Amino acid sequence: MKKKSFRWSDESEPHKHRTKAIIKEHPELRTLIGRNPYTFLVITLCVGIQIAGAYLLKDAAWYWIALAAYGVGAFACHTLFVCIHECAHNLIFKNKTANTWAGIFANLPTLLPSSVSFQKYHLKHHSYQGVEALDADMPFRWEAKLINNSTFGKAIWLLFYPIFQALRPFRLKEINLVDGWTAVNWVVQLSFTAAIAYFFGWSAVLYLVLSFFFSVGLHPLGARWVQEHFLTHGEQETKSYYGRLNFPNLNVGFHNEHHDFPSVPWNNLPKVKALAGRHYDDLGHHTSYTRLLFEFLFDRELSVFSRTARSNRGGKIGTPKAKSIDDAEAVVA
Repeated sequence: MKKKSFRWSDESEPHKHRTKAIIKEHPELRTLIGRNPYTFLVITLCVGIQIAGAYLLKDAAWYWIALAAYGVGAFACHTLFVCIHECAHNLIFKNKTANTWAGIFANLPTLLPSSVSFQKYHLKHHSYQGVEALDADMPFRWEAKLINNSTFGKAIWLLFYPIFQALRPFRLKEINLVDGWTAVNWVVQLSFTAAIAYFFGWSAVLYLVLSFFFSVGLHPLGARWVQEHFLTHGEQETKSYYGRLNFPNLNVGFHNEHHDFPSVPWNNLPKVKALAGRHYDDLGHHTSYTRLLFEFLFDRELSVFSRTARSNRGGKIGTPKAKSIDDAEAVVA
């Protein structure tokens, strides 16, 4: 039986140090920092695809709905998740409120009202990676113990990953999860879902529900959660993915690059690697989500405990720490 413990570290997370080294070597990389308002067109396209799919499948048999959700809806929803992620970093519009509204709009077909809450806790993930009390990306200890390393358990964990993920923010400190914007997110989301059910019927809602669960669950796209911070092939706690699914993923696979430069929009992340390649070429990475999915499911050495945790929010004394995501590059100045 695999040891039931995270890998504990007294070191600070690795990204701020690499950011400092890269900026010193390539100051021109600062020109990649900015916003991409065209991302809103991607949001509009994917929301349209999901509404059209819900309408076209409103009278379809459940198996056609499930097939369409797995083969089409999951990709559209995952793209929308990445767009919500861009909104959380204020990488679409200059105005923060406009980014919040864009996130709420992108949230519509995914049904679970989460964009406003994600905006709050995701920024903590960057600043305090691996700190259980502040990083919602870290599994609960009971969650990791429950699933551990069994193939069936890991499959169930991926299938119902949105539920586990939805519970984690409640343990976080220093975050007010409920405020006026949270209420707006819920009202808009519930109104949209009610409208889909009223005008298209419950089969249309089923398509959206399945698209949502497949997009972040038992699907090659679900391997993204393993790719980003699980300890696959060594103790490197963040890994990038350089494969074809970066197209619907809007380059979110460039995860080391994103953590190093969180103020760079998705379309410029490959340019970060192109400029600072020597800092990334020797890092462990993945090229296939499908292969990683099966590796995670069947490798008994991998479990939900395969994560780096740290209790010291700032790492060792003297470690530079960004006060906010937008200050991440200021750490290296």
